[in-house]
Amino acid sequence: MRCRRIAVVGFVLVLGVGLTAMAAEEKPAAWKPLMDGKTLDGWHTIGDGQWTVEDGAFVGRANNEKLYGLLVSDKTYRDCTIRLKFKCASGDSGFYIRTILKDPDQAHGLQIQVGLPGSGTGGIYESYGRAWIEKPTVEQEKKFTKTDDWNEMLIDARGGNVTVHVNGTKTAELKKDPGRGEGYLALQMHSGCVMHVTFKEIEIRD
Repeated sequence: MRCRRIAVVGFVLVLGVGLTAMAAEEKPAAWKPLMDGKTLDGWHTIGDGQWTVEDGAFVGRANNEKLYGLLVSDKTYRDCTIRLKFKCASGDSGFYIRTILKDPDQAHGLQIQVGLPGSGTGGIYESYGRAWIEKPTVEQEKKFTKTDDWNEMLIDARGGNVTVHVNGTKTAELKKDPGRGEGYLALQMHSGCVMHVTFKEIEIRD
């Protein structure tokens, strides 16, 4: 009887350790900031226009420039979840994931649209490739996009699956896409536009 009790106690202990380990494995990784709110450290500029840091945010301004204005991460990423806040006062912007850069200002890969209602905000566009993959309607954009306040965007990219949420609404989803592997993150200012776009609180979990 004593041996049986010891065996039961041992089993319970092993089970408890196993469950604790499983819980630790399932706990999501912590969010890591990708900007310090004071400098452009961790990022570099490509093309035209100007990127500055104001009130803790990246601010992009351009006036009908010839080249795109990109703010590109120094590091590359593949599978990750990114969250950020944005405002777009004018122009046409976007947030690139897994992008490959080519001179002088080309960002090849998936772009999550950022802009005013009617621009396709929250949709997925493949630059120098398939163009629009999924684009919300203007009516849908008007329901989830804020034109005079911060918008929250969440991008989850795992293998060939990419999901986008804006202000809590799922705006685009890409499944089993062959896509590409690791690449840079990039903020965009479109060429030929009067641009004023702002990003802040960019964080990653990978």
